[in-house]
Amino acid sequence: MPQQKDIVKIAIQMPGAYPQLIQLDQKKPLSAVIKEVCDGWNLPGPENYALQYADGVRTYITESNRLDIKNGCILRLTKAPGRCADDLFKGIQSSDAGVRCDSLKELASVSTDVTFAQEFISRDGHLLLVKIVEDSKESNVIMTHTLTGFMELMDHGIVSWENLSSVFIKKIASFVNAKPTDASIQQVSLDILESMVLSSHSLFLQVKQEVTMERLIAHLQVTNQQIQTKAMALLMALLQTAGDSDRQDMFAFLNKKNLRQYIYKNIIHSSGSVQDEMAHYLYVLQSVTLNHLEPRMRTPLDCYSQEQRDILHNLRQAAFETESENSLSHERRRSLCAKEFKKLGFSNNSNPGQDLVRTPPGLLALDTMYYFSARYPDAYSRFVLENSSREDKHECPFARSSIQLTLILCEILRIGEPPSETGSDYHPIFFSQDRLMDELFCVCIQLLNKTWKEMRATQEDFDKVMQVVREQITRTLSSKPTSLELFKNKVNALNYSEILKLRQTERLHQEETLAPPVLELKERLKPELLELIRQQRLNRLCQGTMFRKISSRRRQDKLWYCRLSPNHKMLHYGDVEEDTENPPIETLQEKIPVADIKGLLTGKDCPHMKENKGKQNKEVLDLAFSIMYDVEEYSLNFIAPSRTDFCLWTDGLSVLLGREMSSESMRSELEILLSMEIKLRLLDLENVPIPECAPVVPKPPSNYNFCYDFSQTEQ
Repeated sequence: MPQQKDIVKIAIQMPGAYPQLIQLDQKKPLSAVIKEVCDGWNLPGPENYALQYADGVRTYITESNRLDIKNGCILRLTKAPGRCADDLFKGIQSSDAGVRCDSLKELASVSTDVTFAQEFISRDGHLLLVKIVEDSKESNVIMTHTLTGFMELMDHGIVSWENLSSVFIKKIASFVNAKPTDASIQQVSLDILESMVLSSHSLFLQVKQEVTMERLIAHLQVTNQQIQTKAMALLMALLQTAGDSDRQDMFAFLNKKNLRQYIYKNIIHSSGSVQDEMAHYLYVLQSVTLNHLEPRMRTPLDCYSQEQRDILHNLRQAAFETESENSLSHERRRSLCAKEFKKLGFSNNSNPGQDLVRTPPGLLALDTMYYFSARYPDAYSRFVLENSSREDKHECPFARSSIQLTLILCEILRIGEPPSETGSDYHPIFFSQDRLMDELFCVCIQLLNKTWKEMRATQEDFDKVMQVVREQITRTLSSKPTSLELFKNKVNALNYSEILKLRQTERLHQEETLAPPVLELKERLKPELLELIRQQRLNRLCQGTMFRKISSRRRQDKLWYCRLSPNHKMLHYGDVEEDTENPPIETLQEKIPVADIKGLLTGKDCPHMKENKGKQNKEVLDLAFSIMYDVEEYSLNFIAPSRTDFCLWTDGLSVLLGREMSSESMRSELEILLSMEIKLRLLDLENVPIPECAPVVPKPPSNYNFCYDFSQTEQ
């Protein structure tokens, strides 16, 4: 007695007969099931019959796939695959053109089933189709069915593509190359050639020899979207399979006469939009083309290469107009070069090539810097000179920024990553610009300088600036700009303040989508974390900060130091020398009781800003703050060294005065702490052992040769 789970209730159909409702025993041999069905309709020779799905893809039921049959399935009784293969094999060889056409049409339909394909190929049916193609005596309709059936048979991988004759390959290529050929024949022929190219390098060479790039480009001009898509698929297969030399030749051809732009515009013009399959091929074209930059990205600078050293010195000479170096002594020339490389923004100014040893971006960073200096010399000189002449620690280092920006662009454009089989995220700007990487760099390095100034950044803020620039680029590219000019306008409009607004909007939206319990947890955590930030601010005030006095006679005057006493009751301050670090509190002669502080003023409201009204730039205004004290409202005036110090001091003084902290640093830090704390609280720690004490710190390594020495003394 079969178990209930082995029984499947199904219906079986046959043309001209009433359906049979049976309970299929999955443990009974399929031949026995077919015999019972044939007996139910009084059909002799059950070995000549088989079961197929009645709906959708009419796959034959075999012992290997019968377990896929579910309750309620509808099957049909049909000719066994072997018998069907025999009948079609004979029909294809009939002297009657109508019989041949019908047989080939049916073959194209049933060849999708692997069981039938095995039977037909075992009778050398595929060779019969090859002969029909080679003879090329049939009508376009019959030829289309022949090629379709052949493609379906070959798709199963039963027969190798490499077994095909050169005569057959040339004939298929002739269908693609011929101008007045039937569109259906060209579609299938393009499909067949794509499969050949992807199957082996020898077939790639034959197809490349037979099908010209000009003809493939011509197929992209037609209004038939299927022809466009198949031609694009073959073009991508050729690009992906080609060796380095062949691929470079193909790139040169595509870049010639702006063919990439032409391809994209023609596809958009003919269809009005890009379909999913075509979007994938455009993505592959972009990926394969950009990946030709990978060798440069993976190659470090060779300090012994005279050519590469010359490029570095050309960068320096293009930025600075110097006296004739030939007349200088070796030591003087070396000192001058080191000084100028430092101004250029290299970390290792005595040997700037060391900055380009890291891969990625390797030599690609040198290429982009040199392209910018040669293509836009005025913009290059302006960037370097503007930052090398600054003395307020706000200079933006060109070389360091360029190296990091090149790496960011490589990551955004996914240079070095093989194209995904399902990817479709291409950039329309790629099809309007031959040297996309170089031109994007030229726009983005100037954007970086602009953002640096908007953020009033110092060297300590380098990573923060690069994060903002990455966001500016990715947000702009996600809007799919179609030209470099459009990208330039959009990315420059997306300034730092706009990025902050977008972040705030997205954060609020994210909060709105949080579950009520998470929001409640967030509110509960806020007081504790705010207290943590308050303590950090007070500790920072206790450490103290060095400030500069700014007089009306000259921009920079004496230095003075201010710090809060450990008991938080006194502010100690006094003049110090240039090289003083963390002076003891006893050496600071002046002091103000915290209890006497009446108020905190910032920006243009400060007394020292009012005294010099009209003479202070916005940068200084944004760093100015004053504390008002005593009954006669004396003031102690500050100009913070950086925006970070301004936020720390104004927050700390607000805490001392019993007020709420309001700086952007406080808001950012609170958000980070809240996010981290919530993630920790929501961790699933069930059955996870939590140690009661901290793990043992491992012993230090025997040497530190694997580390890069960031503290290296610059000469």
